[in-house]
Amino acid sequence: MKLVEHAKEGLRNLFFAKLRTMLALLGVLVGTASVVAMVLGGELATNEALKQFKSLGTDLLAVSITTAADTDMMSLDKINNVTLTQAISLAHADKNILGSAPYTQLFYPVYYDSQPLNTVILGVTDSFADILKIKLTQGRFVSVADQYSFFCVIGHEIYNKIKQLSSREPLGQQIQVGRHIFVIVGVADAWPENNFVNASVDNAIMIPLMASFTLSKYAAITNIIMQLAPKSDIPQIESHLSAKMDAMQLSKQLNYRSAKELIARMQKQSDILTVFLGLIGSVSLLVGGIGVMNIMLVSVVERRREIGIRLAVGATPSDIRALFLLEAIMLSLVGGVMGVVLGVIIAYIIALAWHWQFILFLWPPIVGFSVSVMVGIFFGFYPAYLASRLDPIEALRSE
Repeated sequence: MKLVEHAKEGLRNLFFAKLRTMLALLGVLVGTASVVAMVLGGELATNEALKQFKSLGTDLLAVSITTAADTDMMSLDKINNVTLTQAISLAHADKNILGSAPYTQLFYPVYYDSQPLNTVILGVTDSFADILKIKLTQGRFVSVADQYSFFCVIGHEIYNKIKQLSSREPLGQQIQVGRHIFVIVGVADAWPENNFVNASVDNAIMIPLMASFTLSKYAAITNIIMQLAPKSDIPQIESHLSAKMDAMQLSKQLNYRSAKELIARMQKQSDILTVFLGLIGSVSLLVGGIGVMNIMLVSVVERRREIGIRLAVGATPSDIRALFLLEAIMLSLVGGVMGVVLGVIIAYIIALAWHWQFILFLWPPIVGFSVSVMVGIFFGFYPAYLASRLDPIEALRSE
């Protein structure tokens, strides 16, 4: 019951000193809002980045094919590139590999109606669209049957560029790649770019893989995207793939990037960033706590006579300590609640501005509110302790 009475008395004292209370509240509010907004904003940014990977699925393995480091420079011209048959056979190295999509990457001058297009050329198979979940808005994707045919599928950004150059729909139109003319047979929908694939599908022209060898003698299969079975042993799969490549004796080595490993790495970096942002926001909360202490110290000085009267009529030092400590805690509680609400609103505005999906993660508001209460207790204890140590006679003599 004493705590309830102390709380009521504390609220009355805070109400009578409105300006002082508002200044103290403002410090705690800004500090808590900073912590919540920064941490929640960091979580939203991480969630947006991870969403790009998860949209493709986490059971993917990117394989990059490079020349072995110990290859003699004199014999580089004798090294054979990986053929399509060999690339497909790599998928048989482990039973957990469900499919593979080898592709080439070329940079060639591309024109539409004599206007240059800044783009990348990808030589792909039909499995490329299946594994990377590329959807079409018009037409069809290139297939195995196309072989050396000069057909192509354009990305979403290339479609928009062509529409700016011409009022006609690109489907069925011709596009010049180097000295060759390709017919547009499909238009890809917008695709979420990520670091897992070494190219932007939106800004690419996808042609049959065999046709890419016709464009340039330097065209080579240097990347393979593999679809894995759920919960596969990725290190074991990588070991089997490396053994398979060594058996081909092509003086090539494989480098791997797993979607799960990339996601785990990003989450680890996110945790470091979240702690860093939280510490920055905590500086503002620390300043707010110092403001609470200053306000409570001023309150102790102004209420010395009141403290003396309370002690004279039977109040114990612990009662005085509890009264002033509860005032500081209530300041932090109210400021913390208001700060949490303001921080969530700021994070929501950031999500709207950057077109992120807004998700209310519970732990940033909870942490922000908890820290604000702890700050109130920490910085409110010393003024409460000083008030409880006052001598009743000296306090009654004060004006």
